[in-house]
Amino acid sequence: MDDTDLYAQALAEFDRLFEEAARAGEPDRTAMTLATATLDARPSARTVLLKGVDARGFVFYTHLDGRKGRELQANPYAALLFHWPRVRQGVQVRIEGRVHTVPDEEADAYFATRPRGSQLGAWASLQSETLDSREAFAQRLAQVEARFEGRAVPRPPRWTGFRVRPRWIEFWYGAEFRLHERWLYERDVAGAWSKRMLYP
Repeated sequence: MDDTDLYAQALAEFDRLFEEAARAGEPDRTAMTLATATLDARPSARTVLLKGVDARGFVFYTHLDGRKGRELQANPYAALLFHWPRVRQGVQVRIEGRVHTVPDEEADAYFATRPRGSQLGAWASLQSETLDSREAFAQRLAQVEARFEGRAVPRPPRWTGFRVRPRWIEFWYGAEFRLHERWLYERDVAGAWSKRMLYP
């Protein structure tokens, strides 16, 4: 099996597990922990939602001016973690790689599919900035609602998607007595993929 087939194999395994998560009744199979870091190596993590996956990578959306957006612009590397405890005996998928912003037309197309309330919220929120009160946010939201009353809500200019291009994908399969099974797919600096098993 050549290295491009190995990457295709890893993506196919992710797709299989993603479907198993749906059948197993996971509350939200798209939920993933996103870890970022500042230039001085201070990490932070939060849960975001997967909005697309293909051979180009794994996509989520956010404000560029929020903490994660600022960190990813300064240090464009991220780690993702999916945890589906209802799949088999528990499954984790870990992904690491460089991030890139999605093209404007792709972000526009996704933003147009969001519920109108979510679209308005993206305009009203100064993500990660200090908020004096919920009333202040409600007032900003009302102003945005009035601004776009009777017309489509466009994508805010500082709201877009990030795509994580994997250089490392690990599948972790839970087992009794913590004798887990782990498989790592890794892309080297030349772009060639390899696959190996890891000790639990």
